[in-house]
Amino acid sequence: MTTRISLVRHGATVLSAEDRFAGATDVDLSDEGRMQARALGERLASEPLSAVYASPMKRTRETAALAAGPFGIEARPKDGLREISHGRWEGMTRAEVEDAYPEEYAAWEADPFTFAPEAGESGLHVLSRALPVIRDIVIRHADEYVLVVSHKATIRLLISSLLGIDARGYRDRLDQHPACLNVLDFKDPVRARLMLFNDVSHYEGMPERISKRHLSKWWDIDEASA
Repeated sequence: MTTRISLVRHGATVLSAEDRFAGATDVDLSDEGRMQARALGERLASEPLSAVYASPMKRTRETAALAAGPFGIEARPKDGLREISHGRWEGMTRAEVEDAYPEEYAAWEADPFTFAPEAGESGLHVLSRALPVIRDIVIRHADEYVLVVSHKATIRLLISSLLGIDARGYRDRLDQHPACLNVLDFKDPVRARLMLFNDVSHYEGMPERISKRHLSKWWDIDEASA
C-alpha cells in the first residue's frame, strides 16, 4: 500500500502578509492568495486526485476549492486540521505581544510545543487532534492520491511528528510559504516518507508579498547575523 498526500498550506491572507498571530481568526484569502491557489490547481491538474480534505476555516476551504477546481471534487471539512489558536494574542503582531505579555511570550518562544498562551493551544494539543485525521485519511484512501489543505503551524507539527523530528523546534526549523506543496507517501498509517517540502514553484515569478519575518525571534536573529 502507498497512499500519497499532498499537504498544502492555504494561500496568502491580509493578516499573513502583516505577519500577525491569526491562527483562530477566520479570515478570507487575499487576491494574491487566490492567485496562488489557482496556480496550485493548474499544477495538480494532471494528478490522479481522488479526495480533498480541508480545515473548516474560510481560507483553507477557499484554497481547497480553487486548487481542486480542475477535478470538481468538493473538500470534506475536518476540524482537526484547523490552525493553532493563539488565544489572547490573536490579531496582534509579535512586537505587540512581547510588549503586552513579555513573560508569556518568552515561555512560548522557548517551548511552543508544550506551552500555550492564555486561552490558546500548545503544539502538543494541535498534534493530538490533527494526527488522527491524517491517520484516518491514509486508512480510508489506500493506494490513492489525496489533497489535504491545512495551516502553517499544523502542517509543521504534522511533518515533525511523522518524520520523527523534535517538534519543540518546529517554528524555528521548518517553514511553510502560502499555498506551498508538501508531498508525503505513506507505506502504512504510521510510516511516511517526505517527497517534497514547502515547494512554491507553481507561482514562482509571480508578484508576491511573502513576509520576511517569521514570528520567531530565534530565526530573525540568525538571519541578521548571516
